[in-house]
Amino acid sequence: MSATAENPPATATTTATATAVEERVRARVITDDPLYRTIPVALRFAVAEPLAVRIVFPAGLSPEGTDNEWVFPRALLEAGLQAPTGTGDVRIWPCGRVQAVVEFHSPEGVAVVQFDIAALRRFLRRTYAPAAAAATR
Repeated sequence: MSATAENPPATATTTATATAVEERVRARVITDDPLYRTIPVALRFAVAEPLAVRIVFPAGLSPEGTDNEWVFPRALLEAGLQAPTGTGDVRIWPCGRVQAVVEFHSPEGVAVVQFDIAALRRFLRRTYAPAAAAATR
């Protein structure tokens, strides 16, 4: 593993409890504009839903002014870091060696967001610790 994958960047905030994991990261919204926009995103996992992960976009990005939360299988996120995957509302694929693209489909349109793979892998790794602790109780 690289040092980047082991040590969270200064822009990432992480929290973990016995029942949840949350990691705040920066992501890039991909548009046809040559300049990209960086946004704060929360990655969440709850032991009560061990097969799911959540990506939460801030309220300021939605027309309704509320957080926009996407829930999808943790296995989809894991697989998408290795090869293109997804057929429904969420599609994920690696983009080079250090980036991953997550595409969100809704009736309002499509959003394409790029993440650092190291941040997503770190988050996924942390999702297994609370699940393992809960299973041994």
